[in-house]
Amino acid sequence: MTDISILHRLAQTIEMRKHADPASSYVAKLLHDGQDKILKKITEESAETLMASKDGDAQHVVRETADLWFHCLVLLAHHGLKPEDVLDELQRREGVSGIDEKAARKTG
Repeated sequence: MTDISILHRLAQTIEMRKHADPASSYVAKLLHDGQDKILKKITEESAETLMASKDGDAQHVVRETADLWFHCLVLLAHHGLKPEDVLDELQRREGVSGIDEKAARKTG
C-alpha cells in the first residue's frame, strides 16, 4: 500500500513549478492560465473518471482518478492550500455522520 507522502511530494513539486516557464512546465502553464483553465481540467478529468467507471474498467478508473487528484492538487496550490488542509478536514469529519456533517454546514 502506498503511503500518503506521495501527495506531499507531488504538492511540493507543484509548488516548485509555480514560477517555472509555462513553455516548459505543464503545471506552470495551468497556473499561469488561471483558475478557469484549472477548473476546466478538473471538469474534464471528472467526466473521464465517470466514463471509466461506467465502462467498468478498474485500471482506467485508477488512471483517471489519478489525473483528477493531480488537477485538484494544482487547484489547491492555486489557492495557496496544501493536501494537509483537505486531510485535516477529512479527519475532522471522521466518525461524523455525513447527514449530520452536511446539516452542520447549512446551519453554521
